[in-house]
Amino acid sequence: MKEKVENLDWNNLGFQYHDLPYRYEAKYKDGKWGEGKLITSSTMELSECAEVLHYGQEIFEGLKAYRRKDGRINLFRPEQNAHRFTLSAGRLAMEPFPEDEFVNAVKQVVEANKEFVPPYDSGATLYIRPLMIGTSKVIGVQAATEYTFRVFATPVGAYVNGLIPAAYQVSDYDRAAYAGTGRSKTSGNYASSLYPSVEAHKEGFADCLYLDPREHKYIDEFGGANFYGITKDGQFVTPKSKSILVSITKRSLLELAEKQGLNPVERKITLEEAFDFAEAGAMGTAAVISPVGSITYKGKKHVIYSEEKPGPITTKLYNELVAIQYGDTEDKYGWTQTLE
Repeated sequence: MKEKVENLDWNNLGFQYHDLPYRYEAKYKDGKWGEGKLITSSTMELSECAEVLHYGQEIFEGLKAYRRKDGRINLFRPEQNAHRFTLSAGRLAMEPFPEDEFVNAVKQVVEANKEFVPPYDSGATLYIRPLMIGTSKVIGVQAATEYTFRVFATPVGAYVNGLIPAAYQVSDYDRAAYAGTGRSKTSGNYASSLYPSVEAHKEGFADCLYLDPREHKYIDEFGGANFYGITKDGQFVTPKSKSILVSITKRSLLELAEKQGLNPVERKITLEEAFDFAEAGAMGTAAVISPVGSITYKGKKHVIYSEEKPGPITTKLYNELVAIQYGDTEDKYGWTQTLE
């Protein structure tokens, strides 16, 4: 059943799916993309032999639309999501969707569902999910020749509780080896992180922190976000690794940290070094910036700054990023696109 605006409690949405009136769809067949259009059906019909169901040719992106104080709507760096989507398609031998059409599709979906973009100051946003799947009937291991590209949106609350510090557990599982492949700096596949995350949640942790697949010594990322740390001398550091997602939020924070004189750097970070950070956090489209309260490794908890409140640098970075996303401050970087 389609969602109705009057039924939504903007301040208590949670991070979940709502069936909105419109989504965008385009299909690839006979060597070319057909003309995409807005549709109303939220269901997709697939053959039981569809490639995506057997060999996993599926990619997705995630971005948000923000209601500004003046009532207009901001998108945050959608062209970066379009480019990462192209990289993901190439990695999985899928037919790339044109990047300019990707951005246009996102805008069409937001415009068509604009009444569902949560009010300014509600703490909620419109989450946008572009995806592409292989739909050919394939029984042997091979790439599909037909694809469906779709963009849908759903209003969501915070993925994590804002600037409330969260507890994380270092995973005993090697996500790359467990799944047979790493995320390879693309949209990738989160399936291999589900089991460790479920186990972590059972024990009261927000999520898992993964180490590198070769030496199990260096930090890679969290199950659903990138990692950053603030050294005791005030430097912003984040892992450099070939197996983690290239985060658009991370890329943005590296620039903000540079402006704030934090001398940001991407490099290998040992787990032991992280225990000694002045501050640490998770960063991503869904997580935004979420401070790490503690990291538990082999049963021993290591508190990072505080379990009760965020550190001053994390708070400053969060406030500056969110102010740009919502249009509360001048966007000196050209990151936002405003819809009337």
